[in-house]
Amino acid sequence: MNKRIVPILASLLFLSACSGEVQDTRPGQPVAHRRAAFKQMLKVFEPMGVMMRTDTFDAQKFATLAKALLQRREVPWQYFKPDTDYPPTKAKPAVWSDPKTFEADRKAFFKASDHLAAVAGTTDKQQAKAAYEAVEHACHTCHDTFKTH
Repeated sequence: MNKRIVPILASLLFLSACSGEVQDTRPGQPVAHRRAAFKQMLKVFEPMGVMMRTDTFDAQKFATLAKALLQRREVPWQYFKPDTDYPPTKAKPAVWSDPKTFEADRKAFFKASDHLAAVAGTTDKQQAKAAYEAVEHACHTCHDTFKTH
C-alpha cells in the first residue's frame, strides 16, 4: 500500500471514532428521522422563546412560527415504533414500557400547541408568553420522563 495512503486512512478512522455519534444504519433510519423531526420543531420553537426572553416580540412573526410548529408537530411520533429502541436513540425504554403515559404527554403537547396557535396572533405578549410556556412545560415534562440527557 502506498505510504501516503496509510496515514490518511488512519486519520479518517481516528476522526470517525472521535465523532462519538452512532449512526442510524437500520432500514428507513427511524431514529435519525425522528431526531431530525424534533430538530425541525425546535428550529421554529426556539425563535419564539427568544422573542419571549427579549424585547423583540413580533406578533406576526410569532404567529407564523406557531403555525410552522403545528405543521411539524405530527412528524416525529410516527418513528416511535417498537423496534426503534437502539442507538443513537435518546429515548428511554419507558417510551415502550409505559405507552399510556407517553401518549398522554404527546396529547398534552398537542393541546398546549393548539392553544399556542389559537393565541399566536395576539399583540398581548403576556398571553403569548403564557401559551409558549405551556408548550415548553409539555416538552420538558415528556423529556424528563422519556428522554436521556
